[in-house]
Amino acid sequence: MTLDKGLTTEIIAAPTRTLGTQPAVPVPPGVRRITVPAGSVTLSGLQSEPSHSPPRALVVALHGGGMSAGYFDGQAHPDLSLLRLGAHLGYRVVALDRPGYGVSAAQLPHGRPLAEQAAEVAAAVRQLASDGAVGGGVLLLGHSFGGKLAFLLAAEQAPEGLLGLDVSGCGTRLAVGPEQVRQGGSVRRLNWGPLSLYPSGTFQAGAAAVAPMPQREAESVGGWEGLSTQVLPRVRVPVRLTFAEHEAWWRHGDEDVAEVVGRLAGAPRVVVDRLPGAGHNISLGWAARTYHLRVLAFVEECLRASDRTQVLSGSVPDAGP
Repeated sequence: MTLDKGLTTEIIAAPTRTLGTQPAVPVPPGVRRITVPAGSVTLSGLQSEPSHSPPRALVVALHGGGMSAGYFDGQAHPDLSLLRLGAHLGYRVVALDRPGYGVSAAQLPHGRPLAEQAAEVAAAVRQLASDGAVGGGVLLLGHSFGGKLAFLLAAEQAPEGLLGLDVSGCGTRLAVGPEQVRQGGSVRRLNWGPLSLYPSGTFQAGAAAVAPMPQREAESVGGWEGLSTQVLPRVRVPVRLTFAEHEAWWRHGDEDVAEVVGRLAGAPRVVVDRLPGAGHNISLGWAARTYHLRVLAFVEECLRASDRTQVLSGSVPDAGP
């Protein structure tokens, strides 16, 4: 396979940033920066929404470790952004900077462990939903560490109107040792996979999406395998799992995926998708549009299932003759 020399240069030269700093990168039309009260902290993020109609649903997107809300608004190519695509198709999309990232990094220089993040993000989602612009409900979209957070929120602090979870880049068994979370170049390879999976300019345009992984978060990485045995069985909403072809952080062979699905025995539906031509950072590569379209299709499926449930329970009047 021939690699783009420009991409090679970019990934080697990708800047490391001081904790709490964020480059002033302009957001595209239709996307705006927001702050959201979240208990004792304030979280930042990016929001998009349809311009001519109420939203069909609210999608709350939670980034992985060492990233930020900008992960869901990839700027190397117009096809990469979940925020722009979601608004175009009628959804309100909010990508949050998790606790310890964005504006909260100054207040939480060492970050938060998973359980504390869950309490604060749950408060943020309640605040986001308080204006009523949630359409038929809320979908939690989590990538990597954000996937763990989405699972924990659904299990312990499920937002009202939670339609389902869409999780990528997260399994139950690490394919590497937790100590590699703290390393440099090898982690970049694990995060990205083959460089041909990404548009030219990805690692320059993507600098705004990258952020240091806080210490307390990094220290918690190895505990997920055990914690997932307690958390996943308590999830009671539909779940969609995506495993990239070149996923390198998590084991995702057939037996590994079957184990994840088995732990989700309480979910009414579990969908497993394998995405070709993608690395761990799905939403920044050429496969992003395919992935994001499938996410939004899953939201539609969850909306229809929710409508059927309401009709069967008698909470929605029969519209027939």
